Amino acid sequence: MRFVWFLALRQLRYRRTQSLITLLGVAVGIMVLTTALSLTNGFIKGLVEATLKAVPHLYLQSLNPEDSPVPPPHPEVIGQAPVLLTKALLTRRAEAGRSAGADFATLIGLGAGGQAVYPELDLSRLKDGSIVLGSALARSLGAYPGDKLFLVSINQKRIQLEVVSTFQTGNYLLDAGFAFTTLADTRELMEQPDALSGYQLRLRNPDKAPEVGTALAGRAYFPQTWQSSNRTLIEQLALQKRVIGIVVFLIVVVAALGMASVLVLTVIEKTPDIALLRVMGARGTQVAGVFALQGLILGALGILMGNLLGWGLSSYFQWRPVEIPGELYFLTRLPVDIKPSDFVWVSGFSLLVVMLASLLPLWRALRIKPGEVLR
Repeated sequence: MRFVWFLALRQLRYRRTQSLITLLGVAVGIMVLTTALSLTNGFIKGLVEATLKAVPHLYLQSLNPEDSPVPPPHPEVIGQAPVLLTKALLTRRAEAGRSAGADFATLIGLGAGGQAVYPELDLSRLKDGSIVLGSALARSLGAYPGDKLFLVSINQKRIQLEVVSTFQTGNYLLDAGFAFTTLADTRELMEQPDALSGYQLRLRNPDKAPEVGTALAGRAYFPQTWQSSNRTLIEQLALQKRVIGIVVFLIVVVAALGMASVLVLTVIEKTPDIALLRVMGARGTQVAGVFALQGLILGALGILMGNLLGWGLSSYFQWRPVEIPGELYFLTRLPVDIKPSDFVWVSGFSLLVVMLASLLPLWRALRIKPGEVLR
């Protein structure tokens, strides 16, 4: 074994430039893959967190809008509020120096306890006769705090409300399509004084929304969890991560094959030397093991360096997030979530690929017949 290690290390030192280029190829592939996964993790986590700012963890939709009893208490519930949901057209009159504005929005008419359901949004100024707009919706309307808006329902009922503040979640779709009013104002707009869509709840652990919903629903409500409401988005994000992982992993495969091709060419170049070693008593497996060991050393060092570079680059992007257009990607800044588990499985699969690639020069070296070469 010492003989194999001696020849492998000597060959790597002799071909320093080729060894360094091969090592960097694997390292860059690992770096790109781990960084891409960290960025994807951050994007998924950031989008979910932004979504949960303006989406209740659990929504108990009333099966009878005219008869909606208060849900029973539950230890996981830390906030709940009666709610009436509807769509409306929001308009703002033209003023001196400003043209008129108009846009559609989903109105969330909150009853008592609304601030507890949305603790990360400032709804403290929300009262009868007022409205809180998403930041992107406010820009679309050209509305500022203090402006008056007219709300028009599907029944052509019109009421006037004052903009008291705006909110920003970081999810552009929510910021552009949602507005908060009081339960009383929404009932007036819909001309349904006793209507109630149901109750919105905030939980200690959002992941427990399905089991809490089942426990509280009974026969009066249909539970809708934040996971079910955003199922398509969650599935698309999971698929996106898998696709990115597979595509970028091909970089590692290409680097490993490049390393194998370099070692195979080395075997061809060193064929006379290999034949002499065989005649002098070296076993075929020893000589072949030299080239396989070179591949493993280069691959292992490349994986280690790639992990360090990937962690460093991911940490940099975590420190200085990339600015992205919210209109296209929902988030205004690309967050980073570094998961050690990603680095572990990337290293494991990459090492497997390197080991498989190292079999090519080993197989080539084993096929050399000393007698034919020396003849």
